[in-house]
This record gives sequence, C-alpha cells and structure tokens, in this order.
Amino acid sequence: MNWQDIRERALAAYLGFAVGDALGATTEFMRPQEIKAKYNIHKEVTGGGWLHLKPGRVTDDTEMSLALGEALVSSGTMDETCVADSFVDWMSSKPADIGHTIRQELSRYKLFGRPRARYSEYANSNGAVMRNLPVIIATLQTPELLCDWSIRQGQITHNNESAAIGMLILSKLTRLTIVYAQNTPHKSLTSQWFKLHPRFDYARYKRSIDGYIVDTVRTVLYFFFNTSDFESCLIGVVNSGGDADTNGALAGMLAGSFYGLNAIPGRWLSRMDGSIVSRIQEQTKALINCFWD
Repeated sequence: MNWQDIRERALAAYLGFAVGDALGATTEFMRPQEIKAKYNIHKEVTGGGWLHLKPGRVTDDTEMSLALGEALVSSGTMDETCVADSFVDWMSSKPADIGHTIRQELSRYKLFGRPRARYSEYANSNGAVMRNLPVIIATLQTPELLCDWSIRQGQITHNNESAAIGMLILSKLTRLTIVYAQNTPHKSLTSQWFKLHPRFDYARYKRSIDGYIVDTVRTVLYFFFNTSDFESCLIGVVNSGGDADTNGALAGMLAGSFYGLNAIPGRWLSRMDGSIVSRIQEQTKALINCFWD
C-alpha cells in the first residue's frame, strides 16, 4: 500500500470537494431548464448564483468541513464539544450561507451546551455528510473509527437515521476509494449496501435534487457511475440544479479520490479562492500528521 499515493488522493478528494462546491454554487436552487436557458451548459467557475458569490468562493459545505477539521486537529480526537464550538465560531463569522437546521441546532447548543441534537424526523437532509471529509481523512488508517466519529459529528445538527445512513454510504465509499483508488469494488459494495437500504439505490434516481439525503446519495452516485472522468461527473451534477453546491462538492470528493489530483481541471483550480486552497492543503497535511502512524 503506497501511502504517498493515498496522501495525494486525500488532497484530491478535498480539493475536488471545494471545486464542486464553488462550481455548484452558481446553479444552486435552479431547475435544469433554467440552467440550460441561462448557461446552455454550466461548466466554468464563475461565481454568481443566488448568493452572488465571487468566482471561486465556496459555501457552507467547504467552510464547515474546514471547521470540523480544525477541531479534530486541535483536540487530537473526536470531541463533540470542540467540534460544536468550532461550528459556532464559524456561524458567528456571519457566513454567506447556512442551512436552517444547522443554524437552529447550533443556536440550541449555544443556549444549553448539549452538543448532540435531539432526534428529529425532519433532520433528514445532507448537512451532516457535506462536512464529513476531514473525518474520512483522519480515519484512513483506523477504519473502525469512521462510523462512530462520522455519526457523532453528524448528530450535532442532524440526529436522524436516514442522515446517518446516507453519510456512511458516501463516507465509506470515499474512504475506500482514497485507499484503493480504481481497485475499489465500487459496484459490489454499493449493491450490498442497497440491499440493506434500497431507497438509496442510484438506480432509483429521478432527478430529484433537493437537500434530502436520499436524493443526494442517488444524485452523486448516479453521475459517478455514469460518467468516465472528473469533469463530466461534476458538470452532470451541477447542471441538475437543486442543491447543486452540496451535490457538486460530494461528487467532487468521490470523483477526486477516484480520478486523482491531475484529473481536476486546471482552469477550475486556478479560479478558486487561493486562501481556501491553501487552507485545504494545510489541513490535509495536519490531519495526516495528527492521525496517521
């Protein structure tokens, strides 16, 4: 097992995640027909969108991931209080984008000091999985911790069974892809998982692209399995509209780990916010130094 290659694929997953976030922010909440009318095919990092972002700016997906990664490195473990404090610090910075469930549960934490949210049938969106990549990188050498740490950070805002299952499907698949790259038995693995949780099967993808975790998993895996390169995968996802920044980020995470760093288009990377790219590079190294033997 070549750990230098694994380090590079971990970075590719993180940079691919941020690129997908920035690319998808432009078409978030748009319908495919609206995207086609305005862009024909949206395939450049141009900013704009409903948040009126500058080109290369990211949204809450990447920002919360960085906040989670900072908490992991500073505590040297999964400490829910440290993670929740890091999320609250991020929320206090007045981010351009923050989901309703996240704002509500972080506000609750500020008032009562309990990091785990109460179980809610309505917390079945993709807000937990969208920030979980630092946990995946931190547990690459300790896969027995992946499920526990993922669920614990997720339940700070999204204490919901569906949210947890969807998070684990994408997180396990991404972890294995970072480690084994194109030797990962993706289809056999997902077939096993779909037997247990059939509603997540991407064969049921019907272009429902809201923030519901089931639709997010279906969307990401549909385009991952039905394209043959990083660029095509992300273009397909973000031109579907809806929750395009999160779906694009998660597709970029998986496709980045599969196709590698050199597969991320240079024209996209060159348009990214330089401070975000630097933070991702530094945090990936910090997670590796902190958690890898």
